[in-house]
Amino acid sequence: MKDSANYVKLVEWSSEDNCFVGSCPGLFYGGCHGQDEQEVFAELCQLVNETIELYRNEQRPLPPSTAGKDYANLLQNSN
Repeated sequence: MKDSANYVKLVEWSSEDNCFVGSCPGLFYGGCHGQDEQEVFAELCQLVNETIELYRNEQRPLPPSTAGKDYANLLQNSN
């Protein structure tokens, strides 16, 4: 299993920006955006891998895992 699997990756539609926005809470702020949902997810996965590589190159510990926190149900129940 890759270390990137330890982090939740979110892609959502932004009416404000009129595009899909990808983010990885807990690993980095910001993210990526675009008109194609699958392309945004692919770019987001690449950003996650690059960020993990930067942490390793700088010999810094990775942030705590965000996977397995059941974000889907948490978000669904927050409405």
